[in-house]
Amino acid sequence: MDELIVQQIKKQAVPLNSTDDLEVLIEAIGDKKYVLLGEATHGTSEFYKLRMELSRKLIETKGFSFIAVEGDWPSCYEVNRYVKQYKDAKPNARAVMEGFNRWPTWMWANEEVGELIDWLKKHNEDKPMAQRVGFYGLDVYSLWESLEEIERYLQEKGTPEQLALARKAFECFDSYDKEGQNYGVSAAFYGESCKDDVVKLLKELHVRRVRYDEDSEAALSAELNALVAVNAEDYYSTMVKHDAESWNVRDRHMVEALRRLALHHGSDAKVIVWEHNTHIGDARATDMMTDGMINVGQLMREAHGEADVCAIGFGTYRGTVIAAKSWGAPMATMQVPAAQQGSWEELMHRAGAYDQILLLSKDDPLLGHEVLGHRAIGVVYRPTSERGNYVPSVMARRYDAFVHVDESHALRPLTIEKVLV
Repeated sequence: MDELIVQQIKKQAVPLNSTDDLEVLIEAIGDKKYVLLGEATHGTSEFYKLRMELSRKLIETKGFSFIAVEGDWPSCYEVNRYVKQYKDAKPNARAVMEGFNRWPTWMWANEEVGELIDWLKKHNEDKPMAQRVGFYGLDVYSLWESLEEIERYLQEKGTPEQLALARKAFECFDSYDKEGQNYGVSAAFYGESCKDDVVKLLKELHVRRVRYDEDSEAALSAELNALVAVNAEDYYSTMVKHDAESWNVRDRHMVEALRRLALHHGSDAKVIVWEHNTHIGDARATDMMTDGMINVGQLMREAHGEADVCAIGFGTYRGTVIAAKSWGAPMATMQVPAAQQGSWEELMHRAGAYDQILLLSKDDPLLGHEVLGHRAIGVVYRPTSERGNYVPSVMARRYDAFVHVDESHALRPLTIEKVLV
């Protein structure tokens, strides 16, 4: 069976020699409104560069509205303010990336992202504000930072009653020393929940935006920060008891954030998403489904139809990567060993030891049914435990296309003073 798959890849794959070769993906995307760009690691230079080139082409030729990433809303919103050149935005890309000080800092504070930020700013310079391309974070971890941003916004634009709501929510969480796990234990086992306070705050900020500030992105940011607070509370409460459910809370949050962003940008909005393969590749095509887990890719296909969503996975046969040996440990450049025999990456390599693009169809009699190991590396990586890094996947059901980097290289991180939360 492996040899049949190798021969099929040889017939169908397109060599990726330059960024011009990405046009095959642009054509395959067509008029789809949601393009999900994955990565097999959080620390590979080529994944960031190729996603930047794809995003640039989609923005320039198809009018995509914004990029949304697996990052915190407050720090990513500072990038958004910079690339759109809002009043009092940070002076340069480096200053903006100083805001990515939560471990793992390297995910967004790196030279590759700096190039993207500078390109977005230049692209936006001669355009009216409504047509400028944005950059937003979808993740759920910035509970305390989001509450601080809400309070700052309401001090300037809110009513005393709204500010009191925000401060009540802040005070509820304040005794947990900005440690989500401490809050989770208290909420899950001792019934000391802040949920009601943050839900009230979200409802109030949503009503305010709809009634008074519907065209204001600052109002949208306050509402999205409140959404983070609501779902972060849920995430930390479930994390201490149910790993699968906390994952689901996180991915549902990211999809809801995308929904609100798309609504804000209007009915013609087109969306680019940058997240790990484990988020953007349909969970139903992996063993995640048997564990009761969903993800962004699945939820987006269910909400918008497969005809309007394009999920593109990325992987590598071998190389180097930025990661850490344990949670909160210093980042390091690590070797990514050659992919295991019979894995998806090894079969791609066997079909051709060069970079390749492969379009996929769920109706494919081989790739639409065969289960193969597919490598996934997170911010914590232990190459000595490599066998546990492979996710059983039906590739043509997980993705619409796949980009294979045969030998990859580590990201170029900036040195940022980290805050571990």
